[in-house]
Amino acid sequence: MSAAPPSDLHPSATRPRADHPVVVHSARVVVPMTAPPIADGAVAVQDGRILHVGDRSWVVDQLAGSGTTFTERQWRGALLPGLINAHSHLQYTGMASVGRGQYNGFEDWAAAFNQDYAEPHDWRAEAAAGAAASIRAGVTSIADIVTDIEASTALEDAGLGGIAYWEVMDWENDAWQSHGRDQVLDELARIPTTPGAGLSPHAPYSLEVAPLLELPDIVRQRGLRLHLHLGEAAFEGERVALGPVPGLDGVDGVGHGNDWHLANVPSFRALRALGFGASATAFVDRLGVLGPDCHIAHGVYMTAADRALLRARGTAVALCPRSNAVIGLDPPPVADYLREGSPIAIGTDSLSSSPSLDLMADVTALHRIARAQGYGHRDLHERLLAAATLGGAHAMGLAVGPDRIGHLAVGARADLAVFDVDARTVPDALAELVEDGAGRAAATVIRGVVRAVDGALTGVPTSSPDRPARPVIPVEES
Repeated sequence: MSAAPPSDLHPSATRPRADHPVVVHSARVVVPMTAPPIADGAVAVQDGRILHVGDRSWVVDQLAGSGTTFTERQWRGALLPGLINAHSHLQYTGMASVGRGQYNGFEDWAAAFNQDYAEPHDWRAEAAAGAAASIRAGVTSIADIVTDIEASTALEDAGLGGIAYWEVMDWENDAWQSHGRDQVLDELARIPTTPGAGLSPHAPYSLEVAPLLELPDIVRQRGLRLHLHLGEAAFEGERVALGPVPGLDGVDGVGHGNDWHLANVPSFRALRALGFGASATAFVDRLGVLGPDCHIAHGVYMTAADRALLRARGTAVALCPRSNAVIGLDPPPVADYLREGSPIAIGTDSLSSSPSLDLMADVTALHRIARAQGYGHRDLHERLLAAATLGGAHAMGLAVGPDRIGHLAVGARADLAVFDVDARTVPDALAELVEDGAGRAAATVIRGVVRAVDGALTGVPTSSPDRPARPVIPVEES
């Protein structure tokens, strides 16, 4: 006797209902991410969910065999799961003048950023503009870091998936204990829970020990998610310890440069001032920040030991190579992440440090960096596309469950992205996407609703994840 099939594959779960329209999206190449790419494939969608995925002829036969009427949208090029931007700040879309510069490191960039940030901004409107630009580029879900509460509804207003992470920074221990904790709890209560909410402890250098210890507990008590910047600035990297530290008694009665956790340091900056060489990654790990409910952004200044810590804790990293280049940082060690099997995702960061919100441009940048770093395996195209889709879903805990995203599978949310590529074979299409995919988004579908075609927004987002999606584009060959 065979085991019962999973619920999302059971015939009763996939049987079309006559009173709910079915739309078939077909393309020369369909890339499910959790199954091999399909030449001349199709995805059938109903009520904002995926009904069938497979060869176009098979999908059509399945619908015809059940007596289901459907309309078809024939797209040119390649059809993927909707892209997932695993690190961005949509509210900084109006700060593009900063992102168009070139800087000599983190402090140089921060000075330009702070000057622009102090100017008047309509954060809500600028976040909305960033959401629109993302949809036009094939992005359907975002890890959006929110610094000003006016920008907190950007994902919900645009009908995007993902998580809005409330950013917490610049708290010292005494201030945190006296009123900071209560203030953050009040702020967190104002973050919309649709599509999802979380907290972003900004970075180990902008928060002292007390908030870094408590913020993960606040998040985990509520079943939310964590996201922080880590390994972005060069001074976060591991340093050679300066030797014995006066006044610190180690286990053998002698202070050592790696025994920092015995010194009761109040912050990462104090740790460095005392001469300890531990990395920011080791620092936050000792405080219990990392875990499978957390993902980090950047991960540039990471040793092999740091990367092993991320893997051991189940923590994914969102790589943002174009942002790193603008700021004047080193490229991320993407080849090492790939060789070591580390979970990776991809982010654009914001227009304050990146030329655009086109995630495929970062995919291309990572391809170039990986090859330059000596990664020669033939799986690079597929792995980078997976990082831009399934990897982002995994990083935010959204790859499984009833509202799963990042892959094309029966029962998953019908978030799709179509890219105009000319190649007719699957390997050539994947290569074209990865090596030259920027600016090629032909259509974006969110919860079954076509939201953008050839760079123009169209359609209306559903007001609730539970409401059926409404196809609004006339069926025609594209």
